[in-house]
Amino acid sequence: MSTPISSYSSTFGFPILTVLVLLPAIAGAVVAVLPKRFGSVARSIAMSTSLGTLGLAVAMLVSFKSNTPGYQFFAKHLWVANFGISWELGVDGISLFLVVLTALVFPIVIGGSGVSTPEGLKSYMSWMLLLEGACMGCFLSLDIFVFFLFFEATLVPAYFLISRWGTGRRAFAATKFFLYTFLGSVFFFVAILIVAFDAKASTGHLSFDLITLSSGHFLSSGAAKWLFLAFTLAFAVKAPIFPFHTWSPDAYSSAPAGGSVVLAGVMAKLGTYGIIRFDLSLFPQAASVLAPLLLTLGVSGILYGAIVAAVQKDLKKVVAYSSLSHIGFIIMGLFAMSPQGLDGAVLQMINHGIIVAGLFLLIAMIARRRGTWNLTELSGLQKAAPVLAGVFTLVMLASVGLPGLNGFIGEFLILLGTFITHRWWAVVAGGGVILSVVYMLWAYQQAFHSKPQGDNAKVSDMALKEKLVMAPLIILIVFIGIYPKPILDRVTPTVNSLVHQVRTASHQPSEESR
Repeated sequence: MSTPISSYSSTFGFPILTVLVLLPAIAGAVVAVLPKRFGSVARSIAMSTSLGTLGLAVAMLVSFKSNTPGYQFFAKHLWVANFGISWELGVDGISLFLVVLTALVFPIVIGGSGVSTPEGLKSYMSWMLLLEGACMGCFLSLDIFVFFLFFEATLVPAYFLISRWGTGRRAFAATKFFLYTFLGSVFFFVAILIVAFDAKASTGHLSFDLITLSSGHFLSSGAAKWLFLAFTLAFAVKAPIFPFHTWSPDAYSSAPAGGSVVLAGVMAKLGTYGIIRFDLSLFPQAASVLAPLLLTLGVSGILYGAIVAAVQKDLKKVVAYSSLSHIGFIIMGLFAMSPQGLDGAVLQMINHGIIVAGLFLLIAMIARRRGTWNLTELSGLQKAAPVLAGVFTLVMLASVGLPGLNGFIGEFLILLGTFITHRWWAVVAGGGVILSVVYMLWAYQQAFHSKPQGDNAKVSDMALKEKLVMAPLIILIVFIGIYPKPILDRVTPTVNSLVHQVRTASHQPSEESR
């Protein structure tokens, strides 16, 4: 018998989880009220805060007890007593590395910011810090109402980052992003209230506590299916999952470099994480029954994203549709309902965040040199910038799942876990792996091979600052690809406990009894 998913331990005297949420949020508010001329001060505050947050996340990672499925560093304080709302935070093996990923991405984005005017820099840093705090709150909240508040809070900074510092049809892309995600959240909010009040009818107490709600059986199977779909709609838009993805190509391609990195590398994980944390915990039987539907959407996203990426002329949109394909793999792993599939999905969430961050940063470096990321205007960059070409090659090969790099092990576990439980979905999804090689190699050849044309022959190679920005991502791509054990040792106990919970609720046999 695995340890219940609701068990937790509090082993850290310092309120580290609360500080991880509030430190960037408070710093963002401080930067917002600075005089407009204090742009350099704002950057210093933002960088110091983000590095401090990263230091706390690393300290939490080091102190985290492996082989333990429950929540650690647990904190709970009653907030609105009359409505049963609490400031309740906890981290387990599933959320641990997403918190670390968030803490890593934001200082990279802040350090590599291309904003130059003092006023613009101040606002940019403020929105970035506020967004970091909101993302941290999502990954750590165990009160569903508080999670919803943070989930919605991410929309405002992201909207202004796209609309103010983006390019092209930035106003349209920002508005589309906001409306799509906000509409999905309306159904999410109503479903949260139904779950809480239905639990009150059974227990006599109104509560939004995930641990309490997931340990009870308050809903009929029919109601659970509809609520599962309402929750999943909000998460599907945020992730994004095919066919709820239509905002993402516009937003990713129009956002500034830092915005694209955060949108695809961190915020997309709020959707897939929400499915794990809430859908599988609150509605395990409904998740099992509706798994074929989600598997079909995941596989459709894999193939659709790969095919559309292959015909793009915009390098940012190639990565945007590639991201849709990778999200499809994650969804397939989540609903494979096997330990291997869920392990792979969590690992691929981390891997995708690292890889897509690297790709968007590299595209920004190309755009700074050439003023475009249109593939028809790029050629022969490898001759003038061999280091840039080499780094792009490594990140690109990680994206297509080359063995020895981090993208391989996640996709392998997902396909293995899905093959065990839903064989034909895994077989069809294998085509997406082949297509990813086609479109990524084609894009690379367009940009870096052939004879340099015009100004392409004069571009400079990577500067020291750019190498430093990319260094942590490159190290993680290689390290995780060679030695994923430290991550899996911390993820697998929680995954095993969650899979056991889902199978028990849906009366599925364990793998040992098959």
